[in-house]
Amino acid sequence: MAPELPRPASADQQAPTRGSPFVIPQYLKEDIDPAQSTWPLAAYCFITGWIDVTSFSAVFVWCAFQTGNTLQLGLALARTFSPGEDRSWHIADRQALTSLLTFLFGAFLGRIGDRIGAKTRLWLVLGTFLQALFTMAGAIVLWRSGQGSVASDRGDPSWTNALSYVGLGFISASMGLQGIMGKRINTQFATSIVLTTVWCELMADPKLFNLRQIVTTRDHKVLGIFALFLGGFLSRAALQSIGTPAALGIGCGVRVLITISWLFVPAKVKAGK
Repeated sequence: MAPELPRPASADQQAPTRGSPFVIPQYLKEDIDPAQSTWPLAAYCFITGWIDVTSFSAVFVWCAFQTGNTLQLGLALARTFSPGEDRSWHIADRQALTSLLTFLFGAFLGRIGDRIGAKTRLWLVLGTFLQALFTMAGAIVLWRSGQGSVASDRGDPSWTNALSYVGLGFISASMGLQGIMGKRINTQFATSIVLTTVWCELMADPKLFNLRQIVTTRDHKVLGIFALFLGGFLSRAALQSIGTPAALGIGCGVRVLITISWLFVPAKVKAGK
């Protein structure tokens, strides 16, 4: 009998079958290099300032800084046990509760990233795009509410109807999700929404006054603080002329740009390569 010819290598490869599940490109599964994610994280800080100012200007509630909201709820609860005082929950208390609960919901969504991979391009793109969707939803709801954008007095907030509570909830949820995503990347920008720790670490940095060389631990903190300040400054200027819905629309656009930017952050080089 004639000897059998060897099988071609291509014959051993299984041909793709129809109906096979979608395969995520390997590029999206790669972890980004935190050391090279400076600009997307700086943009996170910028959008924190931009969106936080919209809620504070209208109802004097920070939708990203939950320390104050937590204490306000503590004061509201303590007031119910004080004899001779108004024991009702004021509108500011209800708005603080709304912001806190929806912020926690947004942060809870970060668990999805823990399953996918908190530093993978896939999660950073999906998570940031979800932030943009929350921002867009907040803009639409607040536009439909027909309420004002800037309050002149704490006792007379601009957002008082049910739709404005929903809008506040959407933008607070977007900040909660951003915070946990920034924290998981673990850089000098921290959560990108609360800079109290960043300020403390900056003031205690051993190389704070070493101005003749680049110091990452110092310079990235300064960049994050400046980006947040700039976002707040520009947002307040925009509110005066275009109002909250349009300002949040711009914020949504910025978040879409951040979403795209994650695709171009280099992957982290594994040890030994």
